[in-house]
Amino acid sequence: MIKINENYLKLQSGYLFPEISRRVKKFSEKKSDARIIRLGIGDVTEPLPPAIVEAMHNAVSQMGSRDGFKGYGPDQGYDFLIEAIIANDYKSRGVSLENSEVFVSDGAKCDTGNFQEVFGIDNVIAVTDPVYPVYVDTNVMAGRTRKADKAGRFTGIIYMPCTPDNNFVPELPKEKVDLIYLCFPNTPTGAVAKKEQLKKWVDYAKDNKAIILFDAAYEAFISDNIIPHSIYEIAGAKEVAVEFRSFSKTAGFTGLRCAFTVVPKELKAWTKDGQAVDVNPIWHRRHCTKFNGASYISQAAAAAVYTEQGKKQVRKIIELYMSNAALIVSTLKKLGFEVYGGVNAPYVWLKTKNKMTSWEFFDLLLEKVNVVCTPGSGFGVAGEGFVRLSAFGNPANVAEAMERFKKL
Repeated sequence: MIKINENYLKLQSGYLFPEISRRVKKFSEKKSDARIIRLGIGDVTEPLPPAIVEAMHNAVSQMGSRDGFKGYGPDQGYDFLIEAIIANDYKSRGVSLENSEVFVSDGAKCDTGNFQEVFGIDNVIAVTDPVYPVYVDTNVMAGRTRKADKAGRFTGIIYMPCTPDNNFVPELPKEKVDLIYLCFPNTPTGAVAKKEQLKKWVDYAKDNKAIILFDAAYEAFISDNIIPHSIYEIAGAKEVAVEFRSFSKTAGFTGLRCAFTVVPKELKAWTKDGQAVDVNPIWHRRHCTKFNGASYISQAAAAAVYTEQGKKQVRKIIELYMSNAALIVSTLKKLGFEVYGGVNAPYVWLKTKNKMTSWEFFDLLLEKVNVVCTPGSGFGVAGEGFVRLSAFGNPANVAEAMERFKKL
């Protein structure tokens, strides 16, 4: 008799975003003439920049010739991309890395979900609340938790509330934890963390021999010079942190797929008998065992992000999305809503009115003004009473959505 991995049975009834799609589909079938504006799932809408398209065309042409054809590439990624990443994203900010510390992949979602595999099942996990669901669900799948309680929190995970009272940056846990998930700029709240706040986490991790999994997928949207783009801008972070980056939101790669993870050689974990183990070669072993590398075409496209033209064109799109965010924030504040985020991040965190639940407000927006948001409760208990609005959209649609809000 084949047995199922029963950890999967602990998961909540449905992953957040498919549930949103189900409700929107049901509404669309009922009101087929409704023109729905989607400000929910954070998928980009602008086409790929010309420099990236040109690089892809050139790569395809190479693949169509005998001399230029590429088969399996390096598991860790092509040096031409890794060197561009290091020079532009790290060296320019005073962070030195070796090529062997950067691992190119097909998505930060995959990497943030998969990295927990290299750590023991008995580690204590800490996540922010609200939280990107992948961090929690992959640890549930791995067997680090018991069943969820009535509120939806899993026993075996330490939840760190992020609320207006702490500016959505969590306090250090009172319990000793081993693996800490942090995401800044944050999804879903749009919050950012200052250097002194991140330093507290780096110091905590060093004192407790813990490791931080730092999701920096939205760092390109930071406009405030005092906000760090990388956790490695904090002294000592390379000893305790892994960093995840993505081209999905930065350069519109949600349908193209390319990302990377940084695993410094200074980073260590420990065996049960207290022996220090380098994490970099362990992740390399896992990476090349379960992954054959991102496609040559997508890596050539990613390298074009760092060209002079690529930088200008990508920045123009980022400014468009952030202009959307500014419009959302200013409009909703004028309407009397309590609004957070949308300044150094492409997400706006909106408090519902009249003590409505997140899903009640979702249904209200969909039914009354045909606008889709993301219910905050889908990100955790502390997200109840909030919804997330995405700035990834056509400016005309975002402007119309804001006009529709005025009719609520």
